[in-house]
Amino acid sequence: MAISRPLGAQISHMLKDRGVDVIFGIPGVHNQEMYRGIEEAGITHVLARHEQGAGFMADGYARASGKPGVAYVITGPGLCNTMTPMGQAYSDSVPLLVISSCLDETAGKRGQLHQMKDQRGAAATVCDWSEEAGTAAAAYTLIDRALVEFETQRPRSKHIQVPISVLEATAVAAPAAPAAPVSPLHLDHHTMNRIEQALQQAQYPVFVLGGGARRGSADMFGILRRAGALAVTTYAGRGIIDGSDERCLGAILARPHSAKIMEEADLVVAIGTELAEVDLWRDHLGHNCPMIRVDIDPAVLATVGPDDLAIHCQSQTFHTDLSSRLKDWDQDKPFLWDRDRVARQAAAFRAEINAERPGIVRVCDALRSAVPAGTMIYSDMTQLAYTAKEVWAMDRPGHWHHPTGFGTLGYATPAAIGGAVARNGKPTMAIIGDYGFHYTMAELGVAVELGLPIPIILWDNTKLGEIEDSMVRAQIAPNAVIAHNPDFCKSAEAFGAYSVAPKTLDDMQTAVRAAFDADGPTLIYLTPAIA
Repeated sequence: MAISRPLGAQISHMLKDRGVDVIFGIPGVHNQEMYRGIEEAGITHVLARHEQGAGFMADGYARASGKPGVAYVITGPGLCNTMTPMGQAYSDSVPLLVISSCLDETAGKRGQLHQMKDQRGAAATVCDWSEEAGTAAAAYTLIDRALVEFETQRPRSKHIQVPISVLEATAVAAPAAPAAPVSPLHLDHHTMNRIEQALQQAQYPVFVLGGGARRGSADMFGILRRAGALAVTTYAGRGIIDGSDERCLGAILARPHSAKIMEEADLVVAIGTELAEVDLWRDHLGHNCPMIRVDIDPAVLATVGPDDLAIHCQSQTFHTDLSSRLKDWDQDKPFLWDRDRVARQAAAFRAEINAERPGIVRVCDALRSAVPAGTMIYSDMTQLAYTAKEVWAMDRPGHWHHPTGFGTLGYATPAAIGGAVARNGKPTMAIIGDYGFHYTMAELGVAVELGLPIPIILWDNTKLGEIEDSMVRAQIAPNAVIAHNPDFCKSAEAFGAYSVAPKTLDDMQTAVRAAFDADGPTLIYLTPAIA
């Protein structure tokens, strides 16, 4: 016999039944019914200090675990505070589910607590969809719809709001989970023939690997070797092919000269990437050849040219079928790209980066050598991270997360907390700038409360350095780029965290290694003087 409970409690039980083990959020009088069933359902709740932090934690959890990140927030300001993480998750293809309360009626009544003119509509501007569940059945249907779409479509943030009276009303338990949808397991024979023929004929193929190419990418090196192909990645695709391999130029698409490399290609295979402005920082990849475009998002495939091949499928399906076809070849295709020239070009890109931000490359190199294998890194909008994303060669995919699309400040600290919760003791690190740290500094208390050994690398150049540089390039007198900073080390200690301010790169490496073994977070305070 189905147990009846208030709907708010039933939602938690449903989520647990669907595999959700952790929820991030903040309770309030409007959404307290959602908290009635959390402990009973056996779900861990992580109490954020601000709803923006809760959203970023859920985002970080989702990126680390591959499971949906779930956040519970209140009506009005709670939902508004979560909209920035929702926008970030939307642009970066993260399965974030935000469930909020809402007022029962707003058209004929004014002056209510947390009232908004159109809460659902406001959320809809920054996520895949935002819907209101007026009944228990509707709430269950919308939750299952979100979870199924996370698996079968490009994952993006989604919002479900439930009126307070509906959360409080008694409801029967959610029905059993729907049958898992079956996606095509293989591409059709004709399509695979076209792909194989294109790769056989190409002398200078280039694979462009985006974040969406991570699934099923274990044999990517074998595919590149068989096809005689050069690889480049987006920032999100780093590590799909070892960044130190001679066949990989790394995450160099934003370098203007990378367009020249693409001009030399006679076939481009772009997998799981929008090739968006934030990937290229120019209007066009630079190629003058056919492209095979593989993506789960039909909107991306709508941009292909008339001579291109658009393939709508999961990257795992494409990788599996392509690898199977190439294994039937008698031998690997010759790698005709000039290896010495590729190496010189990689060195030239590194020199460009070092010239743009003198000294930071040395800091990145020293930091990388101190970080244990398998560390998952969450970075923020700061010059240390901008440099690291281009020069830090990753040896595995899905281990560097950056707020690339929406481009918010304050992401790294709470996202790393969510990642550390998901990774259960595996090494997790944050890189954040002084200005970004201000945005979500309070979430340091969560890391202390949970005893998470997260090194937080705080890069303090005493200003919005990237904005100042941009103003100078635009011949604008820099203004409003400098704010008074606190003593960050003392601030961290006030939260109960550890802190250290190393003066040399050797001292920094010692501090980083110790931080991974600590019983709580460590703020590692760096300034440009360390370079």
